[in-house]
Amino acid sequence: MLKIDRRLIKNFDWVTFGLILAITLIGIATIYSATRLPVEGMDGSQPDFYLKQMLWLCISIIALFAVVMIDYVWFYRLAYIFYAIGLILLIAVLIAGKSSLGAQRWLNLGFIAFQPSEFFRLAFIMAFSSYLVNKNLYERIPLSCVFVFGIIPLFLIILQPDLGTGILLISLFVILSVMRGLSRKIITLAVIVSLISIPFLGHIFWENMKDYQKNRLIAFADPEVDPSGIGYHINQSKVAIGSGSFIGKGYLKGTQGPLRFLPEKHTDFIFSVFSEEWGFLGSMALFSLYIVLFLRGLDTAKKAKDEFGKLVATGIVSMFFIYFLVNTGMTLGIMPVVGVPLPFMSYGGTALLSNFVAAGVLINIRTRRFELFY
Repeated sequence: MLKIDRRLIKNFDWVTFGLILAITLIGIATIYSATRLPVEGMDGSQPDFYLKQMLWLCISIIALFAVVMIDYVWFYRLAYIFYAIGLILLIAVLIAGKSSLGAQRWLNLGFIAFQPSEFFRLAFIMAFSSYLVNKNLYERIPLSCVFVFGIIPLFLIILQPDLGTGILLISLFVILSVMRGLSRKIITLAVIVSLISIPFLGHIFWENMKDYQKNRLIAFADPEVDPSGIGYHINQSKVAIGSGSFIGKGYLKGTQGPLRFLPEKHTDFIFSVFSEEWGFLGSMALFSLYIVLFLRGLDTAKKAKDEFGKLVATGIVSMFFIYFLVNTGMTLGIMPVVGVPLPFMSYGGTALLSNFVAAGVLINIRTRRFELFY
């Protein structure tokens, strides 16, 4: 199972590793700034979020190299087992999960609390890719596939509720299906059925949403409807980003986060804090790191030695890109607030670990592109 040789070291994708490490370190610096005391000598102490994130970074790096050491052909062979375990954990979190901020998404094991959906994303990509590899091109995807890989996980995710991960799973299902060669007739039929079903499904979806989720959508449609209430998050995020202007206020000189005007400043709205301090120029530099990461991932998919590696790499890059797009979009007010973290930057130990494991799989695929599939 483990196989280490000189070719692995020689072909290791240091570019991808360097990109995610740079973004993570920028994130830790921003977490420190966002959670610092705004005035020296002020009562209270600074939360140790940045220290915890540094600890998780060390654990995540070890996990990444451990994943790279395992030939990813084993991921293909064990994909369905990973997926089954993931579904069991999603069911467990609904039964015995820890509730926080109106959502039940965490499992508390005593020594650690983690979010199963964070790791289920990768299990979904592997299992669905494994399924698609065994299907003939342009073959119709049966309803059983839609049920197992679409309806069941989406239902379990929505019950938590976790709208962000739900959107991700739907997007990945479509992207991987299209990548594998789903016929245009099926795509056209799916689009038509979806459009016809929107009013009916939309009503059901709306009736089962939590009040705070409804408020987020209302605030997205019209942030000024209640600027001190449901529109507060979006308005304060826009203020933070706009006040950064072209070159920013400077590191540790931002005010929206430390003065607590900006909610969830070290998680969902960390980009707003960064943009306030580094401005348009800094934001473009950060965006450049992400863009290079995405392009590198797509190149990895293109050069993968087999179809499974190609699909998994595409799925992982798509996952990072969708989270990046949704997170930055909601901070800018062009997408609804759905609680999606910015990959590698936002605070969260299990999120960081799962992203590094996913990046490890991506590096694994590129590193082993010289080997024969067996």
